[in-house]
Amino acid sequence: MSNALPRRPAAIALTLAGVLLLAYFFANVEIQIEGGAGWAANLPTWRIERHWLLDIFWGGRPMTGYHAWVFPCVALFFHFPLLFMGHFSWQAEARVIACIQIFWIVEDSLWFALNPAFGLAKFNPRDVPWHIHWWGPMPADYWTFLGVALLLFTFSCWPERQR
Repeated sequence: MSNALPRRPAAIALTLAGVLLLAYFFANVEIQIEGGAGWAANLPTWRIERHWLLDIFWGGRPMTGYHAWVFPCVALFFHFPLLFMGHFSWQAEARVIACIQIFWIVEDSLWFALNPAFGLAKFNPRDVPWHIHWWGPMPADYWTFLGVALLLFTFSCWPERQR
């Protein structure tokens, strides 16, 4: 049995379909948790509203206790198959990180699309103040994560060097 990552188009499509399905389910969970108050605005959690590190690493959004726990939890879920299989490679790590980034873009988009308090009509800078930076019709984070995810996913599909 090989530890190489699947590179066949069908396997890659199945991976991406799994990421989309996970994003769909988690978006619905977050809609149930947050309702119409995005970015944990009404949750009983701690918040750090302003800090220079938040501008660099968090897109200027507040850090909340909810997000401090949910982001690493999701990252661990995505890494679990590598732990379960006892497999690590830089290509596998690149694919996991790419999948995490795609997950968050799709999950966040679906949160707006499926949320009865929002819908796509309210997906704009005026109605979504926690996404501070927008490039055209989407938050800047979406474009950045998508570009990095495409690069990482492409790297994860390169043939491994012979040892």
